[in-house]
Amino acid sequence: MYGRSKTSYSFTPSGPNFASDGASICGRLTLFERFTRYTNPQAEAAAKAYVALARKHGIDPAQLALAYVNSRPFVTSNIIGATTLEQLRSNIDSLSVQLSQEIIEQIDAIHKTQPNPAP
Repeated sequence: MYGRSKTSYSFTPSGPNFASDGASICGRLTLFERFTRYTNPQAEAAAKAYVALARKHGIDPAQLALAYVNSRPFVTSNIIGATTLEQLRSNIDSLSVQLSQEIIEQIDAIHKTQPNPAP
């Protein structure tokens, strides 16, 4: 894929599912032990910051993440991580979420403070 075309794939930046306070809820972190890399202090701080940003703007955190991925011009496929039917519906509904330039700049600012929170 690299060097052959401009096609790129991206996994949603939301990682696991978090509640409004950043605590993990029913999702990959609580269902599978293999996702322990997401439970380090940097990952938890980043998740809390992204969740707070989403809530500040009245957007579901998963929809914020998916809308951000969808807004990238190089993305041709956005891989979702729904565990439940409710999450799947919310993921699909993210197609109608349009992020303002202000929100994208705030996402970028969080990323600058936590560029690789779950190595």
